[in-house]
Amino acid sequence: MSAVNAPATTAPLASFFEGLQLPTLPEVAHTLVSTLNDEDIPFEKVRLAISRDPSLTAKLIRLANSARFGLPRQVVSLDDAITMVGLNQVRTLAMAACMAGSFTAVKGVDSKAFWQASSATAGYAQWLARTLGTDVQQSWLAGFMVRLGELIIAQKLPDQIADFERLPHLAGVRWQRESSALGFTEAHVAAELAARWKFPESIVNALRSAADPLTSEPFNRLGGIVHLAALLAELELDEHKSPDDAIAALPAELVQLLQLDPAWLREHMPDVLTFIESSFG
Repeated sequence: MSAVNAPATTAPLASFFEGLQLPTLPEVAHTLVSTLNDEDIPFEKVRLAISRDPSLTAKLIRLANSARFGLPRQVVSLDDAITMVGLNQVRTLAMAACMAGSFTAVKGVDSKAFWQASSATAGYAQWLARTLGTDVQQSWLAGFMVRLGELIIAQKLPDQIADFERLPHLAGVRWQRESSALGFTEAHVAAELAARWKFPESIVNALRSAADPLTSEPFNRLGGIVHLAALLAELELDEHKSPDDAIAALPAELVQLLQLDPAWLREHMPDVLTFIESSFG
């Protein structure tokens, strides 16, 4: 699979955002994102932020009770969810629910498949980050966000989204189609969205480089992780590759640059279903 041929230029991206109405992120999400840079997870800050939003609390309890977590007893409260699922996981679920809730369905994009792919990309990004000993929470967030730009493209350019989404859905091809037609990709749009939402600069820079990390100067490690995670999600969900074939299809130069061991990845790659059983869409 070839890389995106050309990086985004400032002019077409700036023009694209002119007059565009962007989704508003709930205050609770901004609070949760701000805790990512804390060395110790601020339990009360996370708990208080979520508890102030009853609908979000209810959704988290429902997600915690899904088969994905296989808990020994039913979760009945936010405190239950934090105790049984873990504070990090609850924070992750809350941020995902907030972002998914900020977008409405758009014509031309299969909402269920979209959020499944976003969840899978986030899950694989977190797995790769843990493997590499890098920040798993920021990796999850960047992975979940990388495709959000597609929803904004569909909103602004509804007549073009069908071409970007046409079959077959081969891994990485959508980025190439977007870059050829627009001069930028959904990842660049997601980066601009992250910047306007005032997310950490590390997330913004990772998203800017995610579509083609090998051409980014300097190399952005998190962008490389998100790139591989997005490809793995597509290889598993759209192309139905086996773990062996999925790892073999990843760009070897990027795998080597990140100092990943393909044999270890093949042996330990999680089943994509562990990431997508709980839908946010």
